[in-house]
Amino acid sequence: MVNITVDGIGLQANKEATVLQVARENGIDIPTLCYNESLGPEGRCRLCMVEVSKGNRTRIVTSCLYPVEEGLQVRTETEKVLLIRRMVLELLLARCPDSEVIQAMAVKMGVEKPRFQLDEGNWKCILCGLCVKTCEEAVGVSAIGLSQRGSHKKVGTPFLEPTMVCIGCGACHFICPTGAIKMTEQDGIRRIWGRDFKLQACHVCGNFFAPEYQLEWMSKKAGVPLEFFQTCQNCRK
Repeated sequence: MVNITVDGIGLQANKEATVLQVARENGIDIPTLCYNESLGPEGRCRLCMVEVSKGNRTRIVTSCLYPVEEGLQVRTETEKVLLIRRMVLELLLARCPDSEVIQAMAVKMGVEKPRFQLDEGNWKCILCGLCVKTCEEAVGVSAIGLSQRGSHKKVGTPFLEPTMVCIGCGACHFICPTGAIKMTEQDGIRRIWGRDFKLQACHVCGNFFAPEYQLEWMSKKAGVPLEFFQTCQNCRK
């Protein structure tokens, strides 16, 4: 354990933790869009910047990546920090003017209108990479990825065409912090990434709960009979 100070509050922290983890564990709010504790830090959105001091040295760091150390002093809302966060939100709002999440964060930070030209095309993606990481590491499929460079970079399937690698689980849709990945369900059909997936009706209650393709994939992956997965979670209890 190490001793650190966050906004004047003395705290004990695991020496392997990051500043963001320690702050959240102690109810101290640091905004972020690209961080998910189940997947680990990415440091892409830059909203979680804080000011740290050790000895005579003070600097601005990304709290989701910066490890704690003995005697570290952290300030989460200095004028420099707030200025950076407002600038980041202006850039995000210019890129994703239709994102309700970013709009709400901007209002909270006092950003009314970005000084930059708004992107056209109903973008909501901030290129945080959470969906790609989820598909690759948590699901184990790698159906989507980042393609192109610079301002043209985007998330999608290979060649932006429907892919048979996708199992329709929707994990990318649920992990997305800004609602950029569209998924619809109607009449027992789930549509995502340009493909239609027939949903499985539970053998007990009859409710649709998951794509048949996903359940077949899980059955093969786990070596468990498909019949086991054809009953929803609620009815297995």
